[in-house]
Amino acid sequence: MAPKQRQIKIEQRGGLAAMQDMEHRSDEDLAMETKHRAAAQAVLGARAADRYEAKKARAHFQRAIAAARPQERMALRRMADASLALAERRPGDLKASLEKLGHEAPSGRQMLALRFMGLIAPAEGASLWKRIRGLLAVALIVVVLLALGFGIVELISLPIGHLGFGEALLLGFLLVIAVIGGLVLFGRRKQARARAAQ
Repeated sequence: MAPKQRQIKIEQRGGLAAMQDMEHRSDEDLAMETKHRAAAQAVLGARAADRYEAKKARAHFQRAIAAARPQERMALRRMADASLALAERRPGDLKASLEKLGHEAPSGRQMLALRFMGLIAPAEGASLWKRIRGLLAVALIVVVLLALGFGIVELISLPIGHLGFGEALLLGFLLVIAVIGGLVLFGRRKQARARAAQ
């Protein structure tokens, strides 16, 4: 009697299932990935979108969709829609895309921050008017912050004697820099605590 052949169960992991394993790899490793090329290109596309590089993100997602199996393409298209909405600073489309993916929609504060980013730093390939509008918005913000710093320094200096315009402006500028630096430091520490808690 011939011996029974052992049945070997082969686990066929889809490319998208390997995506979590690839999130910790470097961009160079992902670019050279051949076995799970679709997942690697999707991770590269998501990273480019996080850096607001819409053209690179679109190119990576196009390669990912071309390399994916037919049953994985719809999930990749949805992921690409969400990532490109982020990269191109389109808050409404980002919210709709994340809901289609089954993820929680961004908070109102995050949506406001994305709108603000879209105003001061338009996406790649934006019209000339949007770029000029962004520069004007940045200039207006700088002027308002300097005026605010100048006003605070003038108020503080009233009891001890009046400062000259140049001195008050310089001290106001230094005050604004110190406050912004403190807020950035506080925000990074808060993010680090949130990551550690997760």
